[in-house]
Amino acid sequence: MDFALSDEERAIRDTVRAFVTREVMPLEAEVLRRERAHRPGLDRSELRELQLRAKKFGFWGLATPEEYGGMDLPAVMQSLIWTELGRSFVPFRFGGEADNILFHATEEQKREFLIPTIEGERISCFAITEPGAGSDAANIKLRARRDGDDWVLDGEKTFITNGNDADFAIVVAVTDPEKGARRGGATAFLVDRAMGWRSEFIQTMGEGGPASLIFDGVRVPHRNILGEIGQGFTLGMEWIGKGRYTIPSHAVGIAERALQMAIDHANTRETFGAPIATNQAIQWMIADSETELEAARWLILRSAWTVDQGLDPRHASSMGKLYGAGMVNRVVDRVLQIHGGMGYTRELPIERWYRQVRLYRIFEGTDEMQRLIISRDLLRGYTKIGGHLA
Repeated sequence: MDFALSDEERAIRDTVRAFVTREVMPLEAEVLRRERAHRPGLDRSELRELQLRAKKFGFWGLATPEEYGGMDLPAVMQSLIWTELGRSFVPFRFGGEADNILFHATEEQKREFLIPTIEGERISCFAITEPGAGSDAANIKLRARRDGDDWVLDGEKTFITNGNDADFAIVVAVTDPEKGARRGGATAFLVDRAMGWRSEFIQTMGEGGPASLIFDGVRVPHRNILGEIGQGFTLGMEWIGKGRYTIPSHAVGIAERALQMAIDHANTRETFGAPIATNQAIQWMIADSETELEAARWLILRSAWTVDQGLDPRHASSMGKLYGAGMVNRVVDRVLQIHGGMGYTRELPIERWYRQVRLYRIFEGTDEMQRLIISRDLLRGYTKIGGHLA
């Protein structure tokens, strides 16, 4: 059993680390200054400039198929890259990406939506969550009814990432209430903002914020159906599934950087004539953090590995998401405690991480939903204790 990275994985990982260190981390002080003034850390043009610099490094479209100009990297490699990006709190992501379910589009839809999104000319958002349908996504109520060659959408979506900036939304709506969403009663639509939906900013404890999307008699052409009628819930679960290993991969990077800050601070901060690193309380917080971080790393890499092996990744991904999200919350909490009062200020990024990572236990599947999936798989015999080694 070999736990080492391949030469290619190590080379790509190190190149991304060099880019983050050289191009992204120098922006951190300015990002914190702007966020203290309640401004975005990066504006759209600055993000685009960084993405184009990354493209010169060869990083463009990590998961995008080569036929569309992307790298089409395996899931394990993508996980390693997301970990590197997590080492900086600057809100940067590589360009050349599009929602994974947009590749189900027709050729006409690809020209109108997919290609411009990959090229950075358009911004999308995915809208399935509603005020009464969060973890229970099958309970969506936003209705789409047929009217000639159009569909008319009425209802509300909420907590939509990129909803304030997107110029089109992938909206999962009920098209056959009698069937229900899980049994073919929901359909995905590509809906331009110009068709009449509006967004309302939602204030949260984190930086930036999601949106509510309001649909009041929005008319959408039949040709804007993504996939097939009745396929909406399946596409929605496919979209959510990718986050089950990328989000906790990002959490590992955050935990690595934060823990290193705690180690550096413990070795230099003195109380009562000695570094606080000599205190057993500090040593145990560092030891617990490193142990949990390492455990999370391998759970998450295994979940990405199952994707690359063509296995059903849901059980492994749920364990990685559950443990990774909890781990980063516990590590950041200890790091803030080690830094004392300074950790609580907005001069350091620790309190920012503290607010940011709390979301990781909620979005793309709450802790409780991951526990439900894991226990159900075992209780119903869908998987065995020990997974693929059982």
